[in-house]
Amino acid sequence: MSRIGLNLVIILTVLNSFSLALAQGTVASGAISGTVTLQPAGSAARSALITIVELKQSVLTDAKGAFVFESIPPGKYQIIAHLDRVPDVIKTITTNGANQTIDFEITLAPVSEQVIVTASGSAEALASSYQAVSSVSALELLQKNAISIGEALESQTGIAKRSFGPGSGRPVIRGFDGDRVLVLQDGLRLGGIASQSADEVEPIDVLSLDHVEIVKGPATLLYGSNAIGGVVNGISTNDVYQPGLSGYLTAFGSTNNQQIGSGAGFKFGRRNFLVFGNAGTQKAGDYHTPAGTILNSYARAGNVSGGAGWFPRSGWLAFSYSYDRRRHGIPVEPDEVDLEYLKERRHSFEVKSGLRKLGGFLDGGDFAVRYNDYKVREFEFESDENVTELDSLATNRNLNYRANFNHRPFGKLSGTFGFAGFTRDFLSVGEEAPAPHTKQNSFAAYALERVDLERVGFQFGGRIEQNGYKPEGNFRQRNFVGFSGGAGARFRLWSGGSLVANYQHSFRAPALEELYNNGPHPGIRTFDIGNQNLNAEQGDGIDLTLRHNTRRLRLETSGYFYIIRNFVFTAFTGQTDKASELPIIRYEQGTSHFAGTESSIEARLILSLWINGKVDYVRAELTEIKKPLPRIPPLRASLGLDWRYKAFNVRPELAFVNKQNRLFDNETSTAGYGIINVNGSYTFVTHRVAHIISLSGSNLTDKLYRNHLSFIKAIAPEMGRSVRLSYMLRF
Repeated sequence: MSRIGLNLVIILTVLNSFSLALAQGTVASGAISGTVTLQPAGSAARSALITIVELKQSVLTDAKGAFVFESIPPGKYQIIAHLDRVPDVIKTITTNGANQTIDFEITLAPVSEQVIVTASGSAEALASSYQAVSSVSALELLQKNAISIGEALESQTGIAKRSFGPGSGRPVIRGFDGDRVLVLQDGLRLGGIASQSADEVEPIDVLSLDHVEIVKGPATLLYGSNAIGGVVNGISTNDVYQPGLSGYLTAFGSTNNQQIGSGAGFKFGRRNFLVFGNAGTQKAGDYHTPAGTILNSYARAGNVSGGAGWFPRSGWLAFSYSYDRRRHGIPVEPDEVDLEYLKERRHSFEVKSGLRKLGGFLDGGDFAVRYNDYKVREFEFESDENVTELDSLATNRNLNYRANFNHRPFGKLSGTFGFAGFTRDFLSVGEEAPAPHTKQNSFAAYALERVDLERVGFQFGGRIEQNGYKPEGNFRQRNFVGFSGGAGARFRLWSGGSLVANYQHSFRAPALEELYNNGPHPGIRTFDIGNQNLNAEQGDGIDLTLRHNTRRLRLETSGYFYIIRNFVFTAFTGQTDKASELPIIRYEQGTSHFAGTESSIEARLILSLWINGKVDYVRAELTEIKKPLPRIPPLRASLGLDWRYKAFNVRPELAFVNKQNRLFDNETSTAGYGIINVNGSYTFVTHRVAHIISLSGSNLTDKLYRNHLSFIKAIAPEMGRSVRLSYMLRF
């Protein structure tokens, strides 16, 4: 940790001690109590987590599904009921100090209000967020061909998939890709290098997650310059205490690429101590398209994790370890004799802790440190000679940390402040190793405040961040310091309706690869020449979002416009490297703008039937030369039904994608297409065990189509018809 970070820790520790000394007791008021049942069986939901958002207080339900909050002051509160791997339920209650009762029914219905933590650092309903956000449940993830995080999320509004084949899919948010989109797990970095290498995968086990949260648009205030385009955050629940034994088991299989896999996890709590563990494995063969089989498109993945925690009344402390191992091929044309494949492995060690109900100026806080040791090896198999050779090896050792503090509310003002940072040691050797051995360090301090009034709310904050690079050899050391800031307002227009306006100024330091690469980079099919004189990107953006949320209709529509100065892009020189036969590019800068819209709707036609639709579009270009930016998603839309009868659920969907002929240099156009998908599930609950059996069909008409964001779309169309059977048990 830098000296600045150490000094800040000391100051905050002293401040916390001082606040404890001035702590005052709370005036007793009324109680809020109720019960939680799990549908469709109507059984008691044991160990459900009930949270009062505004007070940041949580309790667990007992064996009968009952809960109680004592001494709650008068006010209007949002209360969230959460059960692992099940969509949350949100209700609002107004209390005048008297005792109140509120009951919850938790079900696996996909049409539900969403809760998100990533946008503000605290649990909040989607309708209360100042940014465009969404959440994907564990059941939705299981029903996808989720060999990678990009494959799992590509159908979400505003999210597309960049890929070098199924094993390396990575999310693209509103046209932002690479180092501008930050992929996290539980708010911390994963340590991989897929942001700059399209043939690599983010080392995250999607099927072990409780859900995935997505923040669309600049999220730099809490997460830093790599989140200038958005954040994808996989959420687990291992830092939440539950008494007794609970867990899950999953199994699945798909027809097209013979994908099979399974996963399991458990938590066991006793006397404020908790132990937990997860494990999973999956494999997929070469996939099939209407044009034939895509050679060398297979993928393998395996992972295991575990840990323990201590959860006294005033906080918690948890330790965990995880191991992730993957292997996937790089798709090639059928007559290729040289087959390349990658082996990736990651060790991760994590310590998390927190304090709550401090009673002074600091109401609570949470702290986390994670160390990642990531290694990727690229091999080439010459099938005509039956020889395998190691082409390159890269290691990325990453230590990242954060500390968030919630201060005591002052009237309607509440907020979070803290610091975060990371160190990185990157080394790459071999024929395809363009970057030098480089050490990177980053440190930031930030604050995010909000004022919640009856009909209007405000949010504002800022972040100061430093990023430094120390490469070996004859390369220039660089250090970047920048400021990100933002402000937003939320207006209540009618019952269930609101308008949110949000402005963000963002800062991004150039990536290591953009500064120092000098050699072949097969991951983006170019020969890179970095630019050690790059300046930091500076962006300004406006988001406008209209929301309506009632029991019969949920609607959200957004429009956004971003201008980014010193935008780093790959400029083709028109030359080709003779040894690698790759086109030579140089990293240059210019002004860019992104403008787009996205909308989603869920409307109840009759008691058991909903209709839903989504649409998104983004237009991005370099303004000085009026040239479109590369790999921008085309216009997309979908229309579907959601029919639920008792324990049955059926969801047919039509998905449409327009052609994309706004092209960058060396880019080819893609035709429009439409595909049909159907998902069905049956849920039954026996005693305290929930069973979900799902049958999903994708691209049922076996349509030949190509993903415009794929680096290899010319030789690898998307997957043809596929049927997937999955099973999830939750106990």
